Amino acid sequence: MAGRPRFGVWANVHGTMAALGHPEDPVDASWARVRDQILLAEKLGFDSTLIAQHTMNPLDESLDQLDAWSAAAAAAALTDSIEIIAAIKPSIIHPTILAKQALGIEEISGGRFAVNVVNAWWIPDLERSGIGMLEHGERYVYGSEWLHVVRRLLSGERTTFHGKYFDVDDFVLHPAGTHRSRPRIYLGGESDPARDLAAAEADVLFLNGQSPDDARALIADVRRRPRGGADPLRYGIAAFVVTAPTAREADELLEYHWELNAQDKAGDGDTIDRFARDTDPASVMWQRLRERPHIGPNGGTAAGLVGDYDTVAARIVDWYRDGIETFMLAFQPFEAEMRRFATEIKPRVGELLQRSELAS
Repeated sequence: MAGRPRFGVWANVHGTMAALGHPEDPVDASWARVRDQILLAEKLGFDSTLIAQHTMNPLDESLDQLDAWSAAAAAAALTDSIEIIAAIKPSIIHPTILAKQALGIEEISGGRFAVNVVNAWWIPDLERSGIGMLEHGERYVYGSEWLHVVRRLLSGERTTFHGKYFDVDDFVLHPAGTHRSRPRIYLGGESDPARDLAAAEADVLFLNGQSPDDARALIADVRRRPRGGADPLRYGIAAFVVTAPTAREADELLEYHWELNAQDKAGDGDTIDRFARDTDPASVMWQRLRERPHIGPNGGTAAGLVGDYDTVAARIVDWYRDGIETFMLAFQPFEAEMRRFATEIKPRVGELLQRSELAS
């Protein structure tokens, strides 16, 4: 692959990306915390940050949940180089309004904004708000129409579209194309409709943490599908990093994370199991996540970035050679482990890639 791996961090909009009871990482979804986290990530040289979207906190509705899009606009104004990715569920907002908001943040950021489209999987957000959740297959009919309109409006195209869910007549938005042709479009999902939609409309498909064999099969399958546009689809993966100077220390640290996870499950309300119950059983993403024991968001440790520094760096290089370009990372305690990754892992990845280039 040309280029280099891109490293991003999950913004801590839920207050934590792993155990609720970590003694060095209290749950904190405040704007002040997320602002400082993103600014630190930029200072450390991370390429992007992903701001997940929920209205209620999926870990526990009594916890704070930072709004994705207002946070994205604020982060865009405060940063200089890091890519700001805001997640969106198509069913909660009309595509013309979303496209206008996205172009606004693109302008604020100077061309560093991206949209991550997720067709919804957590039931309470949509059902209890009165918006309602379509059946899984129908969500992708809706989402395909929605993204078709959004992509064209983001590109500054005068758009007419008449489908099952949307009627758009001769609609155009300005400013558009000031800094580049349009904001980047990420998409998450593993079902057949998600793969079709990614191939047709997205720039990057986000994979959940999984084994290399599963990921290679998924990528090969998506590459066989009809592609919209000339540029090839790129791939990213979610991962929770557990690393230490030695393999023994990394194993002990991983065991500690599992102990904290068990404490969460034993606590009042059993938030982890309730979280699983509130997800759409038809969601292929969550069916597969339940089959992969893991810590961290969206498959987390199932991506295998666990071990001593050299092992984690080598696994990143292996993933990169398999077609993964963007690594969306989570840590705990977040800021301290993010610093460790920037100091210890990123340089090792660069050295391994440089050596392989010299040897080829």
